Amino acid sequence: MALELSKEETLEKRKRLIGQSCRLFYSDDPVKIVRARGQYLYDENGKRYLDCISNVQHVGHCHPSITKAAAAQMDLLNTNSRFLHDNIVLYAERLAATLPERLCVFYFVNSGSEANDLALRLAQQYTQHEDVIVLDHAYHGHLKSLIDISPYKFRKLTGQKEWVHVAPLPDTYSGMYREDHPNPGQAYADTVKDLIEEVHRKGRKISAFFAESLPSVGGQIILPHGYSTKVAEYVRSAGGVFVADEVQTGFGRLGSHFWAFQQQGESFCPDIVTMGKPMGNGHPLACVATTEEIAGAFTANGVEYFNTFGGNPVSCAIGLAVLDVIEKEDLRGNATRVGAHLKDLLTKLQTRHRIIGDVRGAGLFAGIELVKDREKRTPATETAALLVKRLKEEDKICISTDGPWESVVKFKPPMCFSMEDADLVVQCIDRILTGYRSNKFIQFTWQNMLLPCTNSDHCGDSLCLCYGLFFSRVHSYIRAPTDLK
Repeated sequence: MALELSKEETLEKRKRLIGQSCRLFYSDDPVKIVRARGQYLYDENGKRYLDCISNVQHVGHCHPSITKAAAAQMDLLNTNSRFLHDNIVLYAERLAATLPERLCVFYFVNSGSEANDLALRLAQQYTQHEDVIVLDHAYHGHLKSLIDISPYKFRKLTGQKEWVHVAPLPDTYSGMYREDHPNPGQAYADTVKDLIEEVHRKGRKISAFFAESLPSVGGQIILPHGYSTKVAEYVRSAGGVFVADEVQTGFGRLGSHFWAFQQQGESFCPDIVTMGKPMGNGHPLACVATTEEIAGAFTANGVEYFNTFGGNPVSCAIGLAVLDVIEKEDLRGNATRVGAHLKDLLTKLQTRHRIIGDVRGAGLFAGIELVKDREKRTPATETAALLVKRLKEEDKICISTDGPWESVVKFKPPMCFSMEDADLVVQCIDRILTGYRSNKFIQFTWQNMLLPCTNSDHCGDSLCLCYGLFFSRVHSYIRAPTDLK
């Protein structure tokens, strides 16, 4: 058994040994998790946290069927994936049954980043073109090739490459075409068509359009109906392929469909689908699915492709067990029922709190966008951060924000998330926002605020603009929200 450390010892060693760019959730006061079960996390003091963040532990933390399958296969065989074994073909067969018939060739890897990197290689090899179209605010992984096609990252680093072209995010709440537009799907798709024409005028050619089927980093965006179908038509006419990134949204999270791209209608089928996070329920497992034609072009280049650990017997046994649990426990049905209940509760909450500008989502993929005013839809970034902080500190609920302005509170819990869990989360959000709206803050003058902060756990600054707040359940210091004044 590994040596057990105090939280302070763990933090000290992590600061000394782990790269500082590898950040933690709640960096000012991280939660040290020592065990987990289902949708719950437990810290070193035995306190229980409700996990609304991790869409990696898809069917629930430490699910006994998953751990049993992993242990049994590891006790029998685990080897390089270049040896012949049953699990890889059995798993590929099960995945094929969930996808359109033409997506029938699979490459197994270890992470969503590897999957998207391979998808980029497949697209460029098949089309013999280089250029890629991506959505604004997109994120597709941490490999160099993927930072290049992720505006969320490259704008902070190397900048935009000449072979990368950015289309508007099809956001019908904050974007250029909104919910009152008669056909936002067509309008946003036409921006991609215009971009393709611009690329062609430069003498360049498109290899692929890359997009998450439901953009998560972009703010839990639900693509307008018809968008993907029209974009695929335009991209294929230009000699490119459509890549659907399902790393965050696949495996039944929406409830109504196994894959998020299927929301666009039965007639829509991507040319390449990437998948990752939920596949192994926390075990490193990812995959690329594509057509025989694209796979054939990749083979024809004469260079062997292999992945040492991708598709190994243990990984595939775990993947098979995840599919079994989704089916046996009707987790898609649960996502449909609980997701609808959660969205209904959040919509009712929206009528009570004007700071909630939009409620959106499908199944257990949901978000609320906080705004300073509903007319201008100005992001309420500060309040979103405070809401996340207080949910963690007061209610032991782990949740996160995202979107271009970090103003969207995201819900991506394990698929075993219950009606009671949804009730609890919304009740706590309601209580916190009601307190903000009622201005239940201890008011200080600027002179009083510019005093040495005594809460070193919060910031450690000698001069800190912190409001002292006392609640019946917690005594903590947080920055004052300006969004609701």
